Amino acid sequence: MTAQPARLERIGPETDSVVDVSPFKPPLVRAVFRDVTPMHVSRSATWAAASVTRTVLTEVITAARRAAAAEARKRLIPRDLLSAIDRNVELEVGGKWYDHSPTFKGLNGVMYDAEGVIVPPRKRSRTRRPSGVAGAHRFEAGVRQLLRNQGVTAVPAMVRDLDGIASVFLTDLARDAAMVVREGGVTRFGTVTLVTSDEPDPSPSPSPSLQDSLRALSTRRGDARTIGGDDVLAATTIQLFGDIRQQALAEARGATQSYSSTQLIAGPPLEEEVVDRPPVREIDRRG
Repeated sequence: MTAQPARLERIGPETDSVVDVSPFKPPLVRAVFRDVTPMHVSRSATWAAASVTRTVLTEVITAARRAAAAEARKRLIPRDLLSAIDRNVELEVGGKWYDHSPTFKGLNGVMYDAEGVIVPPRKRSRTRRPSGVAGAHRFEAGVRQLLRNQGVTAVPAMVRDLDGIASVFLTDLARDAAMVVREGGVTRFGTVTLVTSDEPDPSPSPSPSLQDSLRALSTRRGDARTIGGDDVLAATTIQLFGDIRQQALAEARGATQSYSSTQLIAGPPLEEEVVDRPPVREIDRRG
């Protein structure tokens, strides 16, 4: 798909000065970041994360819509999601959701623990780290908007799967962005090229433009306690690969640049750039 420019509009002074077309609104994105990290989250990081999530879900729905169209349907069903992922492995995101969805039951293979014992599906899904599964319902409004944008509907089970994939993906993206801040950049990155068995091996090195882009994100600058837009872009290179990664990066850069240019035109916001600082606990010292 061709990257669509973000539509921006001015609104009241008591709210964010830029509104992106992403159906995943800033309050939701910031809530997901709060679930996984106490770090501060900049507005540019919020816009970037919302944009990347929108790109991924749009591509998943587009591929599922094509699968449904092959059967002359405009109502998506879970089988369309499986077909979409089967045809394009780049869309296999939000994998932690698969252990919770009946759609993927029996398709996830077998997992073994360190001692070689098979881990039951119910046990493998239990974790103390937030996975995004519990908050999947928060994404339903945004998912339904994306479905409407493509002129399709979906059965409740399909909507639930899309909610879960969006929630888990954004949660993983937020966690990786926090890791980028802690480690001072992306210390592990690479590229993946998909070929069939009858095709010659491609060049192992990525294109110069992609190589430059990845290396630019490998060294981090900025506040060590704040997740910025570039940190989210770096996390995107960890979460995605192939064409969808390049598309997500391009659209996210467009969203953050539009935000920055609008801030220059409109002047600085009434509140500081960094948002979501943890509340300060006041201690009563009166004896």
